[in-house]
Amino acid sequence: MRRSFLFSISILIIISGCSVLQTFENIARLKYKIHSASDYQISGINPLNKKSLKDFSALEMLKLTSAVAKGSMPLVFTLNIEAKNPNDGASGSPRTDISITSLPWKLFVNDNQLVAGNISEPIFVPGKGESMLIPIKIEFDILKSLKDRSLEDVFNLLLNVGGVDGSTSNLKLKIQPVLGTPVGNIGYPSEITVVDKTFN
Repeated sequence: MRRSFLFSISILIIISGCSVLQTFENIARLKYKIHSASDYQISGINPLNKKSLKDFSALEMLKLTSAVAKGSMPLVFTLNIEAKNPNDGASGSPRTDISITSLPWKLFVNDNQLVAGNISEPIFVPGKGESMLIPIKIEFDILKSLKDRSLEDVFNLLLNVGGVDGSTSNLKLKIQPVLGTPVGNIGYPSEITVVDKTFN
């Protein structure tokens, strides 16, 4: 994928001049991974640290069963994406700050796509050789994803999303960033798969 991206920007280099070659190469070095998930709310209930349906209070169970009866159970949480920009200038190449102008994403749980979206405003990733977190608000209706399923099935999906202990091992995000450059915006030619173990 990185080769395709470099090929795309090489066309712009021919147009704009080779003086920006290093800048484009630095832009292509931006990496991503899933850092964490937080701020879970399911029908207004925080499910964190609940191991089974028995851990919900009577009032919480009433809210959940009422949501099932109404056919709508929204799950909201924040997925924190770690973006690493290694271009701090220490290796002799120029320091390069990077602007992510658009970040279309698709969320998968156990390889099943549940929801898609985009960032609402550009994100600035400074060239400090450090990582920064990009919070992405995820919101979807569990019952619409699990039609005609039991409350236990709904809770199992919640476990896979990470609502019990904050684990993100069952999650992956496919993104196709658009980056700001000295000669305009450049979109990645294909999607990047972002997971929680390694940078991609």
